[in-house]
Amino acid sequence: MPQTLDRFRSSTLGWLKGTLAGWGTVLLVPIGVVGALVTGTWWPLLFVALALVIVAVKWLGNLATTYEVTEDRLILHRGVLNKSIDEIELYRIKDIRIDFSLINQWAGIGTITIQSSDETTGGKPFAIANIEHARERREKLRDLVNAARQARGVRELDMVQEAVMP
Repeated sequence: MPQTLDRFRSSTLGWLKGTLAGWGTVLLVPIGVVGALVTGTWWPLLFVALALVIVAVKWLGNLATTYEVTEDRLILHRGVLNKSIDEIELYRIKDIRIDFSLINQWAGIGTITIQSSDETTGGKPFAIANIEHARERREKLRDLVNAARQARGVRELDMVQEAVMP
């Protein structure tokens, strides 16, 4: 079994700090508390309950997927009750992109998007959102992809289809 070099999940706290949706969820708490104090009724506390439900759902979603990086694979562990394990061979990764908004940068999170020829991704970009230390993880993954390609003697060829002129 290959040695695990990195193991991570999407960050719920990073999502709260680094996205507008997270900020909106956090804002529901003071709205509910202030609303309850001002109106003298309990119903504004439903905003607090809604915020807690949103955070719990996001946390369970993040808990359900763990990413593991070895020297030759990105392994996806999915599920809480019904578990599945899927792998992306690093030598099949064609491109690794990182995206982050100004808020993401402030919170120290980012989204890593992988384009791969592996059947796991089905030819579509595979995004890993709300990742802490995303820049460092992207660079490490990029280095591992290059090492895996060299170890297997794999070269990337870009095929460009030229238009046929009548």
